[in-house]
Amino acid sequence: MRKHIPNAITCLNLFSGCIGVTFAFNNNLIYAGYAIIIAALFDFADGLIARGLDVYSVMGKELDSLADMVSFGFLPASIVYQLFLAAPQLGELSVYLNYSAFIIAIFSALRLAKFNIDVRQSDHFIGLPTPANSLLIASLPMIIAQSGSFWSSYILNPYFLFIFSLGTSFLLVMEVPLISLKFKSLVFKENTFRYILLLSAAVLILLFKFAAVPVIIFIYIALSVVQFTLMK
Repeated sequence: MRKHIPNAITCLNLFSGCIGVTFAFNNNLIYAGYAIIIAALFDFADGLIARGLDVYSVMGKELDSLADMVSFGFLPASIVYQLFLAAPQLGELSVYLNYSAFIIAIFSALRLAKFNIDVRQSDHFIGLPTPANSLLIASLPMIIAQSGSFWSSYILNPYFLFIFSLGTSFLLVMEVPLISLKFKSLVFKENTFRYILLLSAAVLILLFKFAAVPVIIFIYIALSVVQFTLMK
């Protein structure tokens, strides 16, 4: 019975993703973003509990990837697609350009498949994890709601959304090692960059709320580059 607990939590991740997709296609992008946040919490919890109960399984790993494909692949792509539709349309070009949002789903699948077979990613990531990428995407409609017209004119631009879709897709599969938040101990010296990241994220979220998310992702990548450069 114990070994099924992490899988049940993974299924809650999947359920959150499915609900989020319905919100996205009903143009309720704020709730779709919240669904990504809830799915990310379940995604973090299933791995934590699996390690705590020592009930790792191959099925659990595969189930986790399948759930992540919905919650952190198709759902964020659906949000970007709806943002494309809300942006000024570019005549016949938009008919095709809008669908570029689903490049995110394709590269999320590639990222998840790569993670499952890449033995280098046991204690760190190579490329941006799909949950982090999805939180970045989820922040866009929340930033629009938070800041009003100031940022919406930039975000709701089809050219920006196209470049953004390509850029985030590249981040998923880039050959750059990134910090994992799996703590093997709480010793500060061994986790300096993790603590800096978490502290920076907490302060920025308190100050700027959802607008802090893109900055946090940038800090995450920058700190990772510094850490792994120093380790060479």
